[in-house]
Amino acid sequence: MTSSLLVLASSSAYRKTLLSRLQLPFEVAVPDIDETPQPGETPSATALRLAREKAAAVAAKRPGAIVIGSDQVATLDDEQIGKPGNHANALAQLQKMRGREVIFHTALCVWDGRNNTAQVENIQTVVKFRDLPDEELNAYLRIEQPYDCAGSAKNEALGITILERIDSSDPTALTGLPLIALTGMLRNLGVTFFKN
Repeated sequence: MTSSLLVLASSSAYRKTLLSRLQLPFEVAVPDIDETPQPGETPSATALRLAREKAAAVAAKRPGAIVIGSDQVATLDDEQIGKPGNHANALAQLQKMRGREVIFHTALCVWDGRNNTAQVENIQTVVKFRDLPDEELNAYLRIEQPYDCAGSAKNEALGITILERIDSSDPTALTGLPLIALTGMLRNLGVTFFKN
């Protein structure tokens, strides 16, 4: 690997776990940005802007580092669906999404602090939710408590049982950090994953 420090600009335990899979040393720094969508902003534009802003905010404090920023926006009928925050909101989200397809925009930004350039990409994942009764949705929510997950979809655990289909070019995108895209971006910066 390059000698530059690798930093994950995120407070997400899910993203930290995913990045750990690459077996690269990294630090975590929480970006302090406003994540409110801008008026008239498309879901993909929101996700891309926030991923870039997260990376840039941390890069400003870590000169010379390679900083990874990511953001996810879920959409149904072109309406953004955020993190529910509590049980009632999560149930309302799942009731609205049951039997339907939801598009998850997972944006990735890799900021090279050595020359202040950025690579950005949005990976779309189409998720079909099962048409389940309220008692099953409530049981899932009580067990998993996915209140910090966009669209209440915690697919890496029991949330997979409420999904009928996942279509994506990157299986880790739905969890919040698209590793296929990320490893390509890191390779562009000279990061190596295997030692001879």
